[in-house]
Parts: sequence; structure tokens; C-alpha cells
Amino acid sequence: MNKRYAAETLRKFARDILIKAGLPAEPAQVVAKGLVEADLYGHSTHGLALLPDYVDEIANGAMMKEGHPDIISDFGAVALWDAKRLPGIWTTELAVSEAAKRARSFGIGAVTLRRSHHIACLAAFLEAPARDGLALIILSSDPSGFHVAPFGGVTPVMTPNPIAVGIPATPDPILIDVSTSITTAAMCARMRNAGTPLPGKWLLDGEGNPTDDPHVMKRGGSILPIGGIDHGHKGYGLSLMVEALTQGLGGFGRADHPKEWGASVLVLAFAPEAFGGREGFLRQTDWLVEACEASAVTKDKPKVRLPGHAALKRKAEALCHGLTLDATRLEGLAGLAKRFSLALPESH
Repeated sequence: MNKRYAAETLRKFARDILIKAGLPAEPAQVVAKGLVEADLYGHSTHGLALLPDYVDEIANGAMMKEGHPDIISDFGAVALWDAKRLPGIWTTELAVSEAAKRARSFGIGAVTLRRSHHIACLAAFLEAPARDGLALIILSSDPSGFHVAPFGGVTPVMTPNPIAVGIPATPDPILIDVSTSITTAAMCARMRNAGTPLPGKWLLDGEGNPTDDPHVMKRGGSILPIGGIDHGHKGYGLSLMVEALTQGLGGFGRADHPKEWGASVLVLAFAPEAFGGREGFLRQTDWLVEACEASAVTKDKPKVRLPGHAALKRKAEALCHGLTLDATRLEGLAGLAKRFSLALPESH
């Protein structure tokens, strides 16, 4: 039976582990918060399940511990930072804050990160700015990874390349967080470790045959882009866009042959006040939310919901009743507790 834990207790535990591993207090706090936030939303592959991997990356020197991103270029509304392989959740949070600040001044603000470490769940960065009235777009790719085949091909070239969008609305924002591939490498690894096939034929084996067997990812297989065999040109096009606006704008990517797990990131913030006004923005998005929710559904089907609203509901329930952790995540946390002589959080 899965146990429930207070979110704040898990945040403190993750922060203490990261400090023990060598991170300064500020990035440790931000990374811990981001991982727990992912679990609160239900994105369990990108939450505390990553903590043991992050600790290993710190230990082997692949995640840098000290310093701040370097400013490579600054053009008022936009900037490029070298994240220097510092903790990706922290450097992205810094970029979101900076992009928001610039949006308040210029109407639009953009910060591109190159050489960042992994940034986990993109949705975790969206809620606060959207509730504060900013529209936010985050794009991410990993120039060291090769998981997704271009449409019509078999050889994996790109990563799942997520697109995340936070849209202010009343009473809750719309939170979109989707990969440009049908599934993610993390989900394939989870299903492979569990000995379970994927829910559909979302992969190609090395000969280009569609399959639901996650083991093909270890044998030259690849993940299909959104749209799959029939309409994968759509996901392929979006993935190319993400690569261009992250690695291209950052001036660092696959052409440089990086080997370490990481991210190239674009954070783009919009202040509605600089366009048609915040009131006008909310008038349009609120109308759209109401129209979508009022859409007729077929018999015995649930009403239409907006992206992110189920995640926000899960978060509210977890904050009230506790966050459920499965045996796999608990095993990872228990190993870290033993490794750093810390007490494992108590359930309730």
C-alpha cells in the first residue's frame, strides 16, 4: 500500500540530501521544491524519482555545485546565459524570474540557457508566473540525447523536446506541458524496468517496425514524434522548432557533440499589459475556458477539462491529504537517507 507524506517534509528531506551532496542552500532549496512540485502535479517520472540521479551527477562532477550562470549576451528584452552545468531546475528558475522582470519592462522577456543540467518538469515553472498575470513559454531540448526519430526515418536524432505554456485564466491558469514525441525516454525506462509494454505502439525498433516494447530503446530503437506513423510530421516539425529556439539561439548544441545529460532552454515571458491589457487577455481566455468546459460530450464521458486543471486538482488534494509515493520512489529515497545518514520522512 502506498504511503502519504507531507509535501513540506519531502521538500526539506530533498533539500537536506542535496546540501549533504554538496549543493549550496539556495539551489538545493529550489531543486527540492521543483522535484516535489512535479510529484504534486502527478508527473512522477520527473519528480523525486530523479533525486538519486541528481545526487550521482553531483558526485561524479557532471552537475556543477558552485557559481552562477554567466551572461553571454544581453539585448535589453533578451539575454543568453551560459548555465555552466549548474543545477538545471535552479538555473531555469532564475531564467524565469529574469524573463518575467524583463517582460514587465519591455512587454516581452526572453532568456536562453545553454549548457544547463537537466531541468525536470517544465510545468513546475509555469503556475506562479501565470497566477501573477504573465503568459510564459518554456522550450527545452537535450543536445546530448538521441531518442526520437525524424518523421520518415528510423535513426534517433532528437530528444522528446517538450513545450510548456502557462496561460493566465480565472480562477486557475491553463498549464500546458507536452513533449513533441508520443512519450518520453523516462517513461520508456520506467516501463522497461517494470517489464511492462507501453500502452500503444509508440516506438520503432531498429528496423522501423512500430512496437510497444520499451526494450527496443536499448537496441537502436526510437520514439515516434507526436502523430505517430500517420501524422508524425507534425511532432517532427515542432521538435525541429524547439531545437532551433533552444540550441540554435543558444549557439550550442548537437553540432558541438556534448556527452553529458543536460538541457538547452528558452524561457519566453509576455506581459499582457503591454499588448491588449490584462483585463482584455483574461476576458478572452476566460471565455475560451468556459466554452471548452461547456462543450457537449458523448454519453457517459466526463466533461471537457483544460490542460493543467487535473494537475492542479491533484496538487490541492496532495497538499491537503499528503503526497503518495510508490515503492520505487521510496526505495530511492531510502537509499539516499542511508547514504547521507538522514532519517527518512515519516508518513501519515
